[in-house]
Amino acid sequence: MSPRRVGILGGMGPQATVLLMDRLIAAVPARDDADHVPLIVDQNPQVPSRMRFLLDGAGEDPAPTLAAMARRLEGAGAEALAMPCNTAHHFVDAIRAASGLPFLDMVAASVARARELAGGGPVGILGSPALRRIGVFDRACAGAGPVLLWPPDEAALREAIAAIKAGGSHDAPRATLRAASAELLQRGARVQLVACTEFSLVADPTAPNVIPLDTLDILVKLIRDFAMDDKPATSADSNRRAT
Repeated sequence: MSPRRVGILGGMGPQATVLLMDRLIAAVPARDDADHVPLIVDQNPQVPSRMRFLLDGAGEDPAPTLAAMARRLEGAGAEALAMPCNTAHHFVDAIRAASGLPFLDMVAASVARARELAGGGPVGILGSPALRRIGVFDRACAGAGPVLLWPPDEAALREAIAAIKAGGSHDAPRATLRAASAELLQRGARVQLVACTEFSLVADPTAPNVIPLDTLDILVKLIRDFAMDDKPATSADSNRRAT
């Protein structure tokens, strides 16, 4: 049976979406082209800025754009939706309301895996400052934990994201991330989520002795497992797999 087709709400940012596709190709044990996961990718860099809207209270609400993307992907034949942007998961309710397709929830699945690895200990988050302000990961932790620890220098993290989006050397962002990671480790968070898909583009973003868990890799597994599963899926089924 052919793999099922997954629709990608992409462009946030463009390189992160390409990285998702590259890692997905590497994750599939294919012998020929036809063995790979078919994707429909809406690479839309014009999605309004999530950080500007959520942190600065300025700019356009991204929710209507993301909802329109979900409808387009469903109309094009996607059988599930995925989105390689942690911060944009704040708008997941609008995406689900716009489409009846299963949504492969990267945040929920990442928290579940981090909880297993941490064994009751805290989990550090290397991500957009917006994630902390809006509680995307806190909602996924409700009831069962783990305790989340955040780097204190939000401005430095925001500058690192902007530098990665602008292209060029990753040396400065890497130094920022490794310093933040070391600070989280010192506070007891050995397990750390790389929870910004821009940070996934940076090689070795965490300090020594950290157990890193990249949310983009978690999404790759969700997409691969959904696509290769020959059982019909409902939205509820997909959400159970994601967690």
